Amino acid sequence: MPANKKQKGENKALLNFSSSVLAIIAGLLFGLLILLFSNPSQAFPGFLMILQGSFADGAFGIGQMFYVATPIIMTGLSVGFAFKTGLFNIGASGQFTMGAFVAVYIGVKWTWLPDQIHWVVAIIGAAAAGALWGLVPGLLKAIANVNEVISSIMMNYIGMYLVNILVVKNVYDQVKNQSKPVAQSANLPRAGLDQFLGPNMTIGIFIAILFVVLIYILIEKTVFGYELKACGYNPFASKYAGINSKRNIVLSMVIAGALSGIGGSLLYLAGSGKYIQVLDVIAPEGFNGIFVALLGLSNPIGILFAGLFIAHITVGGYNLQLYNFVPEVIDIIISAIVYFGAFALLFKTIIRTLMTNSKKEGEQI
Repeated sequence: MPANKKQKGENKALLNFSSSVLAIIAGLLFGLLILLFSNPSQAFPGFLMILQGSFADGAFGIGQMFYVATPIIMTGLSVGFAFKTGLFNIGASGQFTMGAFVAVYIGVKWTWLPDQIHWVVAIIGAAAAGALWGLVPGLLKAIANVNEVISSIMMNYIGMYLVNILVVKNVYDQVKNQSKPVAQSANLPRAGLDQFLGPNMTIGIFIAILFVVLIYILIEKTVFGYELKACGYNPFASKYAGINSKRNIVLSMVIAGALSGIGGSLLYLAGSGKYIQVLDVIAPEGFNGIFVALLGLSNPIGILFAGLFIAHITVGGYNLQLYNFVPEVIDIIISAIVYFGAFALLFKTIIRTLMTNSKKEGEQI
């Protein structure tokens, strides 16, 4: 690789990283203002608690961070992967919910499976369900040019209500108005990690990291990944170059849906006492995945660290009640970080100008 091209790539990576860091700092400062406005006497201790995040509770807090991060890393990968093809997969919540239901259904009903593969089959089933839910808006976009934002939003609501019906019909705990617990063999293995990092710790975070690596290789190191990015950058030029853009649109949404579906399985097979509630509420993990994808600039590695960071301050937000703050304050701060993340282009322009001026001064000297 030529030196100037390599340097240009390094500068771009530094620029992207710097803009995300500035977005985080701006969002945290805005959060501090919210805390000062709400309860001035406890604002700074509360803010320090947010910064401490998962570290405030030691090993248990770190385990809780991994537990919270796992599903939003997967939905973040889903949204970020679709971004690379120029698509906005706002339907991650519906795909997540469908994947969660199929995983729970297999976990409850398919007890005839060998214990060693029960949880594996449940994850595969969740991936298939999420892929199917991503296929519909993908086909509508490719065949009829229906905006994927509109169709995937509708799929969120269809998925939510359909899962409510399916849970009641198949795996319903009438007393608690939720799904039944899955068989022990369907829960993700803990590999002894729960003894050090708390009861919610499973191998789920390692599965998420595995998919981060696989998606990174797919996007950056394969011809298929190059074609996907080409369609995202310029669909007309890619079509002129002989790339089948319609096929790539469908495959992109299918893969994105599968990732979200797997995220649903990793949450509900964690053995943490989490069940599918029969409520008219769209899964928040899908929308949190959008935050993570934006903050990570749709780069799989960036999404991994963004998911861990969001989970880190979320766990810290749980402790804000100790300082007489409502825990929802952390949602405001996360939203502020994402909002400032939308100014990434402005931050990039400022940083680029500073870097250019610094380089010119160095050359003059």
